[in-house]
Amino acid sequence: MKSKTNNLMRNTLIASSLFAVSVSAFAVTGDSNQPIHIDSAQQSLDMQGNTVTFTGNVVVKQGTIEVKADKVVVTRPQGTQGSEVVEGYGNPVTFYQMQDNGKPVKGHAQKIRYELAKDFLVLTGNAYLEQQDSNVKGDRITYLVKQQQMEATSDKGKRVTTVLVPSQLQEKENKSQPSRSQQPQPRVTE
Repeated sequence: MKSKTNNLMRNTLIASSLFAVSVSAFAVTGDSNQPIHIDSAQQSLDMQGNTVTFTGNVVVKQGTIEVKADKVVVTRPQGTQGSEVVEGYGNPVTFYQMQDNGKPVKGHAQKIRYELAKDFLVLTGNAYLEQQDSNVKGDRITYLVKQQQMEATSDKGKRVTTVLVPSQLQEKENKSQPSRSQQPQPRVTE
């Protein structure tokens, strides 16, 4: 029984680690170099505040990334290019991205904030991320894109929930381990 519990704990830790590493949302090769297309019912520009606000069924597309929101605000602090902050608001804000491995990542939250200079993503308010059938839910999910580090938290009295699908984890483990024929074979010398 103890061995079964240890195996379950080990598998849960491995699964959590694999899921956290695999959710490289907003990090698909080439997406960040693509032009950004924004469609909305209305937009307003505040030149002194370096802010553009898009409202009414906003759709933002960049490469394979698609974000849908009620409102999107893009701010360029001190007018410095490359330091833009993008905030999406909705009920919920949704996003979708196809990854290099051909598998989509999708999610939603009440608010999504992306800081371009830090490559930092924050989902708040019923935050949810999904890849294949595995997912994580919490009140807040933060993600450092380049470091591929994710943290999910919930408000006091609430819990973070993660669903992991064992068959998908085994598939990842099998791909990361070389097959028997690829493993180095002992050399016999005479």
